[in-house]
Amino acid sequence: MKAARWIDVGRVICEEVPVPSVADGEILVRTAYASICGSDLHIVFLGAPPRGGLPGYLGHEGVGEVVESRCAGFEPGDRVLTVPYALGGRCLAEYQALPGSACIQLPSAAPLSHLLMAQQLGTVIYALRWHPLDVVGKDAVVIGQGSAGAFFTFLLKRAGAARVLVSDKSPARLDYARTLGADLAVDVGAGDFQTAVLEATGGRGADVVVEAVGSRETFPQSVALAAAGATIVWFGLPEGPGDYPFSFGEFFLRRLTAYSASAAQGEPGLESFRYAVRLIENGAIDVAPLLSHLLPIEEVQDAFRIAHDRTDNALKVSIKF
Repeated sequence: MKAARWIDVGRVICEEVPVPSVADGEILVRTAYASICGSDLHIVFLGAPPRGGLPGYLGHEGVGEVVESRCAGFEPGDRVLTVPYALGGRCLAEYQALPGSACIQLPSAAPLSHLLMAQQLGTVIYALRWHPLDVVGKDAVVIGQGSAGAFFTFLLKRAGAARVLVSDKSPARLDYARTLGADLAVDVGAGDFQTAVLEATGGRGADVVVEAVGSRETFPQSVALAAAGATIVWFGLPEGPGDYPFSFGEFFLRRLTAYSASAAQGEPGLESFRYAVRLIENGAIDVAPLLSHLLPIEEVQDAFRIAHDRTDNALKVSIKF
């Protein structure tokens, strides 16, 4: 089978490797589509690969069809969303052997390429369920409008936020954010987001702030944009080792609350992912614009480059098999 392998900082190749065997409790999935996650980019471009490399790794956002099952509840021909922990992800390969507990059966009607987006959407739903927030009538800020940030925009507006104020460096991502309900979308390459938020909120800041980038540049901004008594959601994966600076004085005096959310794959029953599938299936959210780039596995290096550099109005870069 064809599979991607991470071999050096910023370097991913496609090669031929054996099809994995299937153990008890596992299913063999023929991958149809896989997406490159922002966390994949952090790791591939800032870290060193494991010795020898692992076929299909880092990918953990995938959809496909069961071709062999040694797990009750799954049969050949079933369409599935794969939601393994990131370190166990192998979806950048034509076939992946996974525990049945890391897969969700999918409906037959919706396109698999659209249902692929349920993996990222599910992690965002989980983050908001982990610490439920009352956002009705309140102002919310979302820093970054990659797929995760865009899904926060959609869910916060859907939950009743009065205004959702967002930022990104990509005009294409900001355009998509507007279709999901963003009331203010600031291109930080052309304007100052903090100034815009403070002007929009009469100088008080936002009641909820989501940091969906994970960079040292944007992290301190999550505190600066928060109103007194606000809640901050730190969702973006840190871009590397080392501490992140922020103003503890501001955090303390304004009585802020902050939490992070990760490991949605460990949620009992994977209910957040199942809800994400339903939202896409019934058309509650239009994820089609996210499929901006769909490249064959043989071009996986180009796919990572486009996703990293955000060239050609890239929103979400995915791989097809």
